[in-house]
Amino acid sequence: RPRLPKMSVFEVAQKKAAKDRLVKKEVDSEGQAVEYDVRVDEEQRVKLSETIDLLLAAGYFRARIKTLSPFDKVVGGMTWCIQMSNFDVDVDLLFQENSTIGQKIALTEKIVAVLPRMKCPHRIEPHQIQGMDFIHIFPVVQWLVKRAIETREEMGDYIRTFSESQFNKDHCLPSDQEFSAKKDVVTASLLDVKTVYRPTRKFKKPSSLQEEDEETQVSCTLLEYGRRYALGQLKKASKGKESKEAAKAAIAASLGGKEEDASAEEKRMNVLMKDMEETKEKEGHISSQLLGSIVGMQSEEIKQMAKEYEGKRATMEQTDGPRVMGVQAHQRMVASLKKQIAVQEKKLEEVSVRHAELKEVYTEVQNKLVVAQQRADKIQEATQKLEDMVTDENRVVLERLRSLVAMNESLKRQEQQFKGHCQEELARLKQAIEDLKEGGAIEEDERKGTLMTKYEADKEKLQKIRQLLARKNREIALIQRKIDEVPSRTELTQYQKRLVELISQVSATGTDTRQFYDLYNSAVDERDYLEKECKVVASIHENYDAAMTSERNKELFLKQFDQILENTKAEQLKFERLRDVEKSVKDKANDDYLALVDKQRQYYKTVKAFQDECKKNEMLLMKSQRA
Repeated sequence: RPRLPKMSVFEVAQKKAAKDRLVKKEVDSEGQAVEYDVRVDEEQRVKLSETIDLLLAAGYFRARIKTLSPFDKVVGGMTWCIQMSNFDVDVDLLFQENSTIGQKIALTEKIVAVLPRMKCPHRIEPHQIQGMDFIHIFPVVQWLVKRAIETREEMGDYIRTFSESQFNKDHCLPSDQEFSAKKDVVTASLLDVKTVYRPTRKFKKPSSLQEEDEETQVSCTLLEYGRRYALGQLKKASKGKESKEAAKAAIAASLGGKEEDASAEEKRMNVLMKDMEETKEKEGHISSQLLGSIVGMQSEEIKQMAKEYEGKRATMEQTDGPRVMGVQAHQRMVASLKKQIAVQEKKLEEVSVRHAELKEVYTEVQNKLVVAQQRADKIQEATQKLEDMVTDENRVVLERLRSLVAMNESLKRQEQQFKGHCQEELARLKQAIEDLKEGGAIEEDERKGTLMTKYEADKEKLQKIRQLLARKNREIALIQRKIDEVPSRTELTQYQKRLVELISQVSATGTDTRQFYDLYNSAVDERDYLEKECKVVASIHENYDAAMTSERNKELFLKQFDQILENTKAEQLKFERLRDVEKSVKDKANDDYLALVDKQRQYYKTVKAFQDECKKNEMLLMKSQRA
């Protein structure tokens, strides 16, 4: 068994590189096939598959199409994710498969320009997308897919809420209809139950308990409605079947388990119940003492109204009318009197406050008056002393001194008036400053409100303009693609040149093919004739010895030889005629070619003359325009 030769390290590396190298063919702008090597990296291949799987999971199912290139799949998925993110951009991200190099570069540049505005944390360059650098593309696609899924969930919730609101405007579910039908009945029944089982006031606490502590007041209020602190709860739980000893035990449990505290609490309850008055026995009775304690003894009007109320109540008791009507009238009168009492109490409070203020002012004035009287007495005593000291010698000096003192007092009084005036002016200026500040703040708020309104209007207008601009950009791109589909004059010239080259190449190839066919046919004919000639010569050589044995055979041999010679001459004449016919055809074609060449020469000459005349015409027109 022969051994395989060992491979060197260099050969192994070459073999591995050949596996990782892929020969790719593309057609350049001139229509020539161009081959170049593309390096295939295993990590890049893994990232490509992960990127495509990620796009498929996000919902971009065009990535399943096997005929699309990896660039079309990835860039199409990125464009789809940006559009699904509902991000307002000023660029056009229209994607189409099998784009040219220029369109691919422009599209990748637009995508790279949009990513920073979407606050993408990953950075990527256009040449990385163009070069299919999937190691750097994968994080960007991953972030875009996450952003698209979040936007889709938000829009899904918003659309669902909006659809439910639109549905509820015109339609309703059977459960909602049933609830609406039973709502009125259930509401009426609930109101009846509340009315029947509402708490009723059985007792009324005396006015002497109003100044007690908070716990006592709470207990009194509960007793008014027939509920005993812990004892009432026990009775409610046992439905009246427990004894009084069990009630005491429950109170003891609520107070920490001490029997003495329970008995003390029970005694306190009984004391409070003794002070209570049943409302049924004294319904509609309000004493004048109670009104006096509520309102006070300082309002004569309230006393008069209370006396009138007592008279009316006595009159109502003497009447023989229905008791129900009297109770209702009494309740209305009590409500009216309570309102009047509240008004009078409010007035009394205001008068009391005013009286307190005036009393304070009066006290202050009295104190000042006492001080002023004391000072006046002192001045009077000093004046009397000065008058006693007056003589004829110092009278002039004292008069002078009095005038100076009067002037001093006048100046002090003027100074006080000036200070008062300055204080008033200062207060007025401070108030003016405050008013200006408040007015300036109000004007500033109004100006801010106006500016915000204008800003919102301008922002909405800008949004509409951006949307219109985006729509116009899409229309322009669509028209640009349609224009690009129509070939230009230069492209048509290139196409024509290429077609002419192809036609000349096809014509030359056809001419060469015809020549090869003619050469082959002529060679085949020559071979056939040479084979026939060889056969004839071989038959003559074989029959020559037999024909020379006798005269008869010799004559037959000569006749056959003459026949062969005549046939050969006939074939020669036939081919000479064919040659003459082909020669005449060739001469005719040559004459036609010469005639066409002559016509072409005349055409070029005529075109040259026409161009010269056109130039002369242009020169004459320019001269005429200058003149």
